[in-house]
Amino acid sequence: MVRIKFLGTGTSYPTSKRVSSSCLIFVDEKKLLLDIGPGVLRRLTEMNIPLEEIDIVFLTHFHVDHSSDLPAFLFSSNYGMGPRKRPLFIIGGDGVKSFFSKLCKAYPWIKPKTYTLTILKLVNRSYEWNGILISTKRVNHNKESIAIRLDTSVSLVFTGDTDFSKNLIEISRGVDLLITECSFPRTKIKGHMNLETVKKVVCKAKPKEVILTHLYPEWDEIKCDKLAPFRLAEDGMEIVFGD
Repeated sequence: MVRIKFLGTGTSYPTSKRVSSSCLIFVDEKKLLLDIGPGVLRRLTEMNIPLEEIDIVFLTHFHVDHSSDLPAFLFSSNYGMGPRKRPLFIIGGDGVKSFFSKLCKAYPWIKPKTYTLTILKLVNRSYEWNGILISTKRVNHNKESIAIRLDTSVSLVFTGDTDFSKNLIEISRGVDLLITECSFPRTKIKGHMNLETVKKVVCKAKPKEVILTHLYPEWDEIKCDKLAPFRLAEDGMEIVFGD
């Protein structure tokens, strides 16, 4: 069984309704965190999820609204209620090791003291971890941007921030669930998708289900009942796949 909790469904634009885009994936007892922007740690504590139980933190890219809670997460791992013992992976695209090193220069207190930390660059390839096949593809946003696919009892893709690309279609092809950025319903800006762009991806990739996230306030004016077969994500929303 795979359970997906939408911690945040927003963007870099602060609102009271949404924190920055992030998902927590539960696969049996394993917990995988997809992006860790501002407000994500607060959402985890609100949901009574101990930070020390997170096994992997994925960074789709390094923009502030997708990574800024990482130093606080790592600081807590050393100086929280109890030092972390559980091994931790951080997985990202090009430059992820350099990104972590620069964070350590700014915040030397985040270097692991009581646990093993593995920083893994994963670009256009796959990696098997505890029965989960993790695959990534470069996507059109930043030079380090990746979309992430997880294959276990079900398959899902989390696009991160992206524009249309062949890589996005390839990694999303036939998945059970596509969690895709759709920054605006109508407005189109480079490096992001609107509803029309998402429809082009879906037409070619043919995922079984599509949930839209990374939503700017323009979406608040849209009637969700007209989005079928797509669903609009909300902070705190939870879905379950499998037996």
